[in-house]
Amino acid sequence: MSFFAILAALLLEQARPMSSGNPIHIGVRSWVQGIANNFDAGRPHHGWVAWVLAVSLPSLATLAVYWFLVSAFGWALGVLWSVVVLYITLGFRQFSHHFTDIRDALEAGEEARARALLAEWKQIDARDLPRSEIVRHVIEYSVLQAHRHVFGVLCWYAVLAALGLGPMGAVIYRLSEFVARNWKPKPSELVGSATPGAVVHDAATAAWQAIDWIPVRVTALSFAVVGSFEEAIDSWRQHAQNFPGDNDGVLLAATSGAINVRLGGEAALDGADPAEPGLEPVSFPEQAQEPVLAHLRSIVGLVWRSVVLWMLMLALLTLARLMG
Repeated sequence: MSFFAILAALLLEQARPMSSGNPIHIGVRSWVQGIANNFDAGRPHHGWVAWVLAVSLPSLATLAVYWFLVSAFGWALGVLWSVVVLYITLGFRQFSHHFTDIRDALEAGEEARARALLAEWKQIDARDLPRSEIVRHVIEYSVLQAHRHVFGVLCWYAVLAALGLGPMGAVIYRLSEFVARNWKPKPSELVGSATPGAVVHDAATAAWQAIDWIPVRVTALSFAVVGSFEEAIDSWRQHAQNFPGDNDGVLLAATSGAINVRLGGEAALDGADPAEPGLEPVSFPEQAQEPVLAHLRSIVGLVWRSVVLWMLMLALLTLARLMG
């Protein structure tokens, strides 16, 4: 029944997207920050205790509700609960308005407005970015957001739902990403393990890298299948290590080959440890095209073809299960 739950959640999210300031996201942010404030005592194991509490308690609560609904009322309400959870945890519309606004500004020739929108979206200094770098940033950020808001959620949901755990996987994945992002100290504060917030940041980052290891490679493989396969795989093998983040590097390297675009600018350093020495932006592959506005349309097509591929595979698996 995973296929029907995902399809319903995606359609509902397209028709009525959740606002960024909705009460659920505000409550999750308060929960995560409260855990960090109360359990960060400066030692490594305290960071892991905080992470386990922040992620596992909401995930187990989601699972408990699912099992109760299924046992008391049947599978129909279990599927409905899965739709609700997926609606909250996944969706293009949670970030796509940034992409659309910047693309529209570039199409209208309003590069200053595009820079302002990019700076507002990712909190970076975009005042001096040339047009090609604006496009490069938008491609990289959008691909990463599509993975984290859609494909990664679907991967964990599908796997754990097949094991009878309902929508628990979607909650684990999104909370892990949310915690890693919100527990990241400011660059000026990240000076060592004794820095307030560094302990929970280290635990959250390590957990996120482990949890995202398989999903990001599945997404990269999906992009290769629906894009230029040989070029995507070759770029993956040759250039993934150029990024400071192993998981992000795999996805962006595969994307660059899939649509033949040169990636790896300053946006590649987003999410890297600011205290790590020697981090410099790289640009690869050298033979690929410089980012142009047409590549934004290519990215949209690549992502939606991947969604169709995932839904087709889930539909076939669901059909095989029903017939079996």
